Formats: sequence, C-alpha cells, structure tokens
Amino acid sequence: MNIPFVDLRKQYLSIKEEVDRAIFEVIENTAFIGGKHVEEFERNFEKIYNIKHCISVANGTDSLYIIMKMLNIGPGDEVITVANSWISSSETISQTGARPVFVDIDPTYYTIDETKIEKFINKNTKAIIPVHIHGQICNMEKIIEIGKKFNLPVIEDCAQSHFSEFNGKYAGTFGIAGSFSFYPGKNLGAYGDAGCIITNDDDLALKCRMFARHGALKKHNHLMEGVNSRMDGLQAAILNVKLNYIHSWTNSRIEKAQLYNEFLKNINGIVIPQIRENSKHTFHLYVIRTKLRDELMSFLKHWGIECAIHYPLALPNMPAYKYLDYNEADFPVSSLYQKQILSLPIYPEISSDQIKFISEKISIFFKDN
Repeated sequence: MNIPFVDLRKQYLSIKEEVDRAIFEVIENTAFIGGKHVEEFERNFEKIYNIKHCISVANGTDSLYIIMKMLNIGPGDEVITVANSWISSSETISQTGARPVFVDIDPTYYTIDETKIEKFINKNTKAIIPVHIHGQICNMEKIIEIGKKFNLPVIEDCAQSHFSEFNGKYAGTFGIAGSFSFYPGKNLGAYGDAGCIITNDDDLALKCRMFARHGALKKHNHLMEGVNSRMDGLQAAILNVKLNYIHSWTNSRIEKAQLYNEFLKNINGIVIPQIRENSKHTFHLYVIRTKLRDELMSFLKHWGIECAIHYPLALPNMPAYKYLDYNEADFPVSSLYQKQILSLPIYPEISSDQIKFISEKISIFFKDN
C-alpha cells in the first residue's frame, strides 16, 4: 500500500466540477489580479471567521512582514517568537530590520512556552509572535495577558491552524492581527501561493492593504512606498470553492486524528499528540515523538508510507541564526524534540484502512525494536 503524506489530487477530484468552473470563470473574465473573486474571498473569509477585515496577500510570509512593517517595527527593535517553526516566523522579523528573539516550546503542546516569554522582554521588545503549530493553538489568554502587561502587540501566526479554537474563539482573533498561509498543503490551501491578514483594527487594516498594493488604495495615488503582494484571481476563486468545505474537512481531520490516537495509544516507545484543554486542535499535522524517529521513518518508507519532519532543526540552531550566538542548550526542549518528532500522513481524504495500516506497521516496528 502506498500512502502519500498529503493527497491533493484526491481532494481536487472530490470538488473537480466546482473548481474547474471557478477557474474557467476567472479566465473567461480575465480577472487575474484583484477583481470580483478576490473581493468575494475577502468578504467570505471575514464572514466565516467573524472578523472585520481580511486583507488578501500573495503568501503567508508576506502577511507577517506587512503586519510588522505597519506596526512600525524596524531596526533596533526585537520581536519574540517560538524556537520551533518554519523560518517565515523569524525571517520576516529580520526583514523589517528587527532582531528575532526565540523562546523554547512547551514540552506537551509544542507551542511557545508562555511561561518563559516575560524573561525575554526588554525596552527593545516591540511585539510577540506566537505560532499555532500543527493545528494546536497557543495559550492565548496568557499570551494576551503578557502583551497587555507590557503594552506589546500580539501577532498570531496561523499558517498551520485555520479555524483552531481556544475557549470557543478562533486562532487569529486574539491579538492585533492574524497571519494566514494558503499554501497548497494547508488545511485551506490554494493551488499556488496565497495568504491573508485578518484584524479588527481599522487603522492597521487600511495601512496593510495600502502597503501590500504598492502603497496605494487607488492606482497612481501612492501615499507611501509599499510592496507588491496581491492574491491572484485564480487562487481566490479556488479558495472560495474550498471555503464551502473547510468545516467538514476540519471535522474529518479531527476524526482521523482520533483514530490514530486509538490505534497508537498503547504502543510503548511513542508519544502521541496531546490537545490543550478547552481548545480545538485542527490537525494540520499529526506529530508523534519517538527516540527511534529516523529508524521508524525508514521502516515506514519501506512499506510505502510517506512521512515528514516538522522541523528537523529548531530555528535558533540553524546556520542562518549563528550570528545570535545561541547554542542548543539554550532551547533544551526544541533541541531534543527536533531529533524525535515525526509527522504521519493526515488529510481529510485519508481512509480508516490506511490509518489502520500505518498504525499496524508502527506497532510491528516497536515490537521488533
């Protein structure tokens, strides 16, 4: 049995008629940049997310950078973020001219350890960027409390956690703004790069929209210098189709994760994902942990099971951040877990039989080891 890590073709086939019709309409109307489909997506996302402003942009990385630029973060500033994430969370800080400051992860939930944030705050700190990783939301009540205490904006990186919840509230709606990626493999994915910013702050929304469109809300009327970061019409049209299915797909991911839990819970040698109390984990990734990670990954590959590692090197341990003079001992949990974490296949269309097959092979591996 061959099981891909993600099967985007299977998802496409399930909505093929609607997607093909949406793409045809964009081409037929040559609505490639801006226009009806992009505007519809922004309104639809605002409605489904119960937020005042959705500003579509070219990708999730841009969304983080734009938010920080419009909060006047720049040279001499510091921004706190988490040690274990994709590099977008930190490279965008550097792109503003500011310095990324990393905090280790919570050993149970893998999100930023909110109990360690305050000790990194100083006069140069200008924002906190928690990352809702794997579909697991951070402890946002505590993080917002810290932000208020030190008068720091909280920018939520929601690239892996569309519609995750904490105490009934969506990821991205706690802080001053939320950043989203619609990279194809995300829970809500386009067929190319795309992203958005959400916020209830009218002034920030206006500035972000302007900056992302060359500093102008009206062509040739540039009130500032900006960047070119626009969602194209094709991606917007595809996302509009997918929005109709996102809640059912999310529920399917949760059900598949529960099935994994049931099959894997009694296997000695692995740690299965834990869910934060009073939260909704949307399982962009199903991440287990084992000291025999590399051996297990090789074994599963032999049986046609594609896995991945998110992420094999914690951000502060990367050569890109050597100039910050960190060492692995500064981030003991992230540095340990980077050697142990393994993401198993999970997507709405994966079958129960496939999950059972994967789980059986994992069980066999640990009986033999």
